[in-house]
Amino acid sequence: MTAHKTLFLNGRYLPEGEASVSVLDRGFLFGDGVYEVIPVFGGHPFRLDQHMDRLVRSLAEVRIPDPYDREEWIAVFQRLLEENPGGDRSLYIQVTRGVMARRDHAFSEGLSPTVLVMVSPIIPPDPAVLEQGISAVVLEDHRWSRCDIKAITLLPNVLARQQAVEWGATEAILVRNGQAIEGAASNLFLVVDGVVVTPPKDRQLLAGITRDLVLELAGEAGIPVMEAPIPADRLREASEIWLTSSTREILPVTRLDGSAVGDGRPGPLWARMHALYQDYKARLREGGA
Repeated sequence: MTAHKTLFLNGRYLPEGEASVSVLDRGFLFGDGVYEVIPVFGGHPFRLDQHMDRLVRSLAEVRIPDPYDREEWIAVFQRLLEENPGGDRSLYIQVTRGVMARRDHAFSEGLSPTVLVMVSPIIPPDPAVLEQGISAVVLEDHRWSRCDIKAITLLPNVLARQQAVEWGATEAILVRNGQAIEGAASNLFLVVDGVVVTPPKDRQLLAGITRDLVLELAGEAGIPVMEAPIPADRLREASEIWLTSSTREILPVTRLDGSAVGDGRPGPLWARMHALYQDYKARLREGGA
């Protein structure tokens, strides 16, 4: 990655240090906006159509007009990737409702959205994580009821992740009304009696692109999968727990609230899914996925 990376802000390609937004931007004042993160492997965006479909849906749900058509978005991505060369990277897209003349909860129609796109390197996982897994804690879910929208209002997620870190864990698994929903920044999978289980999509969780790929790859490999609600007490019964996200892929949870998950090591189904996922990435880098 270049020392002074280029980003895209409101139609301009700028050095990061020269980019700024108004203090009256509704994203700054209210967290009034949405975002998307797209990994890029070997110059090829990971599941681009699915990520863009999710961005379009999030924009529509919060009534922000999509500022560009699909081809215009892709042209921005391509130029940024060319100007910010490197290995595996991610594209971060953020669209806020825009700038108003004064602070007011109600918004005016016809605002020009503020659009930011930037490129960041993907940090590969520590080999120790793949060998030993990670620790997670269970916390109550204090987020709003529309977690299916990828909104920038992430304070409850931030606080949950921070609490996990302060307790010596990597991630928090969130529980609402007795049901395990997802991680603070990840989707949740259990292995119970040889079956891979993940909560079904609804308004309580984000429809993860990596989540969907894991289900797809597992189905193709003949691994039994099920989308079903997960009572929180089933977390203690699982032989394996995984957390998935686009930039951290499939993480094996080997300790939960200080107790071992299964035998305390990454499980055999996780190892199989990890290998399938790496094969998919290799095909993507070659332009074939």
